[in-house]
Amino acid sequence: MTAATAWAEAMKYEHRADPYPFFDQLRQTPVARVADNLYVVTGYRELLTLAHDPRISSDISRSPLSTALTAGTDSQPGAADMQAYGRAPSIIASDPPDHDRARRQVMRHFGPPHSPDLIPGMEPGIVRLCNQLLDHIAASGKTRLDVVDDYAYPVPVTVICTILGVPLTDEPTFHAWIYDMTTGTDLGPDATTEQGRARAEKARASSDALMRYLADLIEQLRQEPGPGLLSKLIHDDGPDGPMPPEKVLSNARLLLVAGHDSTVNTIANCVMTLLRNPGAYDRLRNRPELIPRAIEEVQRLQAAVQFFPSRSATADIDIAGTVIPQGAAIYLVYAAANRDPNRFANPDCFDVQRPDNEHFGWGSGIHTCLGGPLARLEVNLALETLLRRVTEPRLVADPPPYRRSQIFRGPRHLLIDFDHITD
Repeated sequence: MTAATAWAEAMKYEHRADPYPFFDQLRQTPVARVADNLYVVTGYRELLTLAHDPRISSDISRSPLSTALTAGTDSQPGAADMQAYGRAPSIIASDPPDHDRARRQVMRHFGPPHSPDLIPGMEPGIVRLCNQLLDHIAASGKTRLDVVDDYAYPVPVTVICTILGVPLTDEPTFHAWIYDMTTGTDLGPDATTEQGRARAEKARASSDALMRYLADLIEQLRQEPGPGLLSKLIHDDGPDGPMPPEKVLSNARLLLVAGHDSTVNTIANCVMTLLRNPGAYDRLRNRPELIPRAIEEVQRLQAAVQFFPSRSATADIDIAGTVIPQGAAIYLVYAAANRDPNRFANPDCFDVQRPDNEHFGWGSGIHTCLGGPLARLEVNLALETLLRRVTEPRLVADPPPYRRSQIFRGPRHLLIDFDHITD
């Protein structure tokens, strides 16, 4: 199997539940050309090197994805939604010094040293919400729940709306838009089908609708400051000054989507992985101090973000026997590197006490997930509450149905049967 074929197979929806055998094939050539102007990196050492290489740009406007879209071609499926990140580059799709300034502006109101209490202060509300969700299920008398819809989704979306200052009452509207956007961002061969093109068109319309919604909200906050991170960015009096409205818009979109979507996947992936491994659920229930390590192991084994397609080479780069030419797109495939047997013993096995578990589940380099501490808190509390209260859970279907996105990977639904929910 050629690298190009392995990559195409990994990207097909029919293999979303288990793309890892194809990643194993790709890893035989840890830096491989899989299409014109597209190289994928699947080896751990190689990915770590390139994630910290200043010759790798994250500016989407430099990528062939952007060039193809500007030329009006369909040669790079999924480019339309990625381009939305680049209208005014968000943190994830920009390079220093713009990246560094924007990240400082966001972190000033998101974490230490200026806002050390924001994330820890969310804990009581998260625990309360988790218990309310389980109370509601218990009161219904049902003994089946959808971990995604009934539990994993409401927690992080409530938290990120509170932090950003986005009205939670608008959630049903933007939930539909974000679903369409992630469903239509297809980087595989399925994108060229009639159904794939229809999904892409719906994604473009939903992306535009979300941007208009956020632009209206930002304009309201410009006129009348309110609570939350977005208002603070607009009216910042810190050393970097206020963030320009167009950059507030692009980062609002990024923070709203990434601020809950990958956390939903992580919670669902944790529950699924525990139930796939006999004894793991009860072990963590009896030893909750192991939960943080279990979360890290799930992120290694089932990365919620498999890769992010904005990077490109600003110079010829010679690595692992391959020369990546200047201007080529580069996908750092975290999900593949996380299972590199040259780095992790028995990489396909779930090991709660795995030593030296330095995975790429939260990214690496200057684009390491800035919301990682918040996500870890949310997942830890959600998992701890579920473990304590839900007895004898069983997977209804394995594998469950998966979402279409190759980037943000997780179950669309995760049904479990259980005996009862304790007080």
